[in-house]
Amino acid sequence: MFSRQDQLNKKTGEFGIGRYDFLKQLIHEFATTTSFDNKKQTLANLSNFAYDPINYEFMKQLHLIDLFLNVLSDDEEELIHFALAGLCNIACDPECQEYIISLNGVKLLSNFLLHKNEEISLNALTSLFYILESKSTEVPKELEQKVFQYEASPNPRLKNLGKVFLQTHFKKS
Repeated sequence: MFSRQDQLNKKTGEFGIGRYDFLKQLIHEFATTTSFDNKKQTLANLSNFAYDPINYEFMKQLHLIDLFLNVLSDDEEELIHFALAGLCNIACDPECQEYIISLNGVKLLSNFLLHKNEEISLNALTSLFYILESKSTEVPKELEQKVFQYEASPNPRLKNLGKVFLQTHFKKS
């Protein structure tokens, strides 16, 4: 459910911590914890906050997109999954799309297409679907062959997403 500022104020209370400060604390916890489980849980929480547009400005100010993109170079599949989920959640915002593109995000996300982990694969393609709606970038032609593999998948989730991606981004002229 999307939030409004008055709802956040009511939940937080007069002396509660604000959303910006809370996100900042989560980012600090992610960066400093030595526990893998804590790191995973914190990143999952940050990804969930990326779902609500009211958090986008805070996330931009805190450079959360940078954190998500940096995690894509990690070896831990669970962390990659949550980073991709966060990018997928925030990728519908035009400013975020442009920022992700400027950081070579299309290439970084493309590396996870057809990943053996279905959730990683779906989050990568869904993120690219939104990001490539940006007017400032062309859809790389080399993506088309990978997306055809999604469309040919026996898995209905992969197949349907591949079909929609191809219809949207590779329209026949």
